[in-house]
Amino acid sequence: MSLPNPQAQAIALNRFGLGARPDEAPPADPKRWLIAQIDAFDPKPAPFAALPAPGSLAHAYFEEVGELVKQAAAAAPTPPAAPAPMAEDAQAKLLRQQKREALNVEVRDTYRLAVNARLLTAITTPTPFAERLASFWSNHFALSTEKPQVGIYAADYELTAIRPHMMGKFEDMLVAVEQHPAMLYYLDQFRSVGPDSPFGQRANLRRPDRKIGLNENLAREIMELHTLGARTGYDQNDVVEFARALTGWSVGGLGPMAAKDNVEVGAFMFRPGIHEPGERTIIGKRYSQAGEAQARAVLHDLALSPATAKHVSTKLARHFVADDPPPALVERMSQAYLSNHGHLAAVYRVMIEAPESWAPGEPKFKTPWDWTVSALRGLGHKDLGKTDAASLLNQLGQPIWKPGSPAGFDDNSASWAAPDALMRRVELAQRFAAQAGGQLDARALAPTLLPGQLTPATATALAQAESGPTALALLLVSPEFQRR
Repeated sequence: MSLPNPQAQAIALNRFGLGARPDEAPPADPKRWLIAQIDAFDPKPAPFAALPAPGSLAHAYFEEVGELVKQAAAAAPTPPAAPAPMAEDAQAKLLRQQKREALNVEVRDTYRLAVNARLLTAITTPTPFAERLASFWSNHFALSTEKPQVGIYAADYELTAIRPHMMGKFEDMLVAVEQHPAMLYYLDQFRSVGPDSPFGQRANLRRPDRKIGLNENLAREIMELHTLGARTGYDQNDVVEFARALTGWSVGGLGPMAAKDNVEVGAFMFRPGIHEPGERTIIGKRYSQAGEAQARAVLHDLALSPATAKHVSTKLARHFVADDPPPALVERMSQAYLSNHGHLAAVYRVMIEAPESWAPGEPKFKTPWDWTVSALRGLGHKDLGKTDAASLLNQLGQPIWKPGSPAGFDDNSASWAAPDALMRRVELAQRFAAQAGGQLDARALAPTLLPGQLTPATATALAQAESGPTALALLLVSPEFQRR
């Protein structure tokens, strides 16, 4: 389908990108502009690079957690012959409480800095299609910072597990994600112990009343959400067997064996002592590898499965093209995935070249993240000023890295178009417009932000607005601006 150039520019800028900026010229060749971003993308942009490394905070946090575990053990009932534990004096208790509160504040501040870095990257990036992909994959491999230890690592997770791999092979990103401490903490994989492993047998002999064993969370979410998709031929037994294969995938510097760890606190490590021994059969295939290699072999097969190709392609097409993605497009993207051994750039190119991707109109309703980024880009922001991105996104109903479930935030328009959600956008649009201080003319700005999409109704509303800020706020909440 051949579109007038302004419409193609609008689709490239808004459907594939993050919204136009008034200080940047629209792309002369929209398709080539998008494809060029695959190679031009910077996986470590300045706002992320400026964030502090998580190591020191993680060390302090888990040191405090270790102290709490010791206190709980000391407070537990002891046999009569054992000496009573020495009570902690009031001064020491107060100091420990203050330290704990300070750590909690630092964890919250770390999260806020990370969200600010993410938003600043999005509003200033010269590769907005690539940045949209970063947020897409972060949501595909969703986690939640409701757990403090995940909050410590959220930015590092996106920076080291998602961004370096999203233009390469899906399998590489999959392994990096599942071995990252943020995911291992989020889905409690570090608690999973093979019942017949050396450690599991000893622990269950010592405390038969408190048996330890498998945690299936990571195995289930890898199959259902990260790779194959729901109802694609695996069953509960496959999940259990995969969970057994994953035992030993853990985090360094924690637990009773931490003193022997040779890795940084919070780094991935394989613990052979808690790995469930034996051969596994998963989705009809035998895996006889030993140790860490067993789960790696399963991930390799999952990454190259036709079901994974379809699941990933469907989600990409739903995000970039339409809530109900065209089946023919999904099929072509799936074939590109399989014929290129999961190399994602090939899938992106098929999607960009597809005529279905350039259908006229605005089929997608912007999520709160989309709307916020496009509004700040449209107003020409180059920094966040005093904006607290975490509070702002929380107010709009899409707190970053807090989707509420491992499935991530919904990618259907109906989920974001409720009346109360729209009213919150109106309030923020008024605030953004007031902060602009009358420096922007909405009537002149509208064709730049919405090339070929501005309707007569919106143009009339802008012309009749009682003030410049009112016109600017109307532009930001116009039907055209809220869709992509």
